Amino acid sequence: MKLGPVVPILRIFDERKAREFYVDFLGFAVEWEHRFEPGLPLYLQVARGGCVLHLSEHHGDCCPGAAIRIDSADVDALQAELAGKNYGYARPQVDDTPWGAREMSVKDPFGNRLTFTSAPGG
Repeated sequence: MKLGPVVPILRIFDERKAREFYVDFLGFAVEWEHRFEPGLPLYLQVARGGCVLHLSEHHGDCCPGAAIRIDSADVDALQAELAGKNYGYARPQVDDTPWGAREMSVKDPFGNRLTFTSAPGG
């Protein structure tokens, strides 16, 4: 049996803030979005490289405050890219872990924590 990649669903509450954070700041692209009809909650897929996330305004899909880890080939380059955007709500920094990885955590406007990590020696 072969398992496929995991696609986390993260709870969002405000479409404008979600797009500002995930698209404008983190550099994800919206691949598709869905509403059952105008005015109903939004569900969308964003991606950057091999990382795919689902963002949902639907209250039953998931709880706010999730924590996910995202592999990154060069977390320092990502941090430099983000620092250059002067986003007013986050200034993530890279830290060394006791196990030798380099990591950068940032919280979205809805309390979800994304930790970008470069493997030890990577």
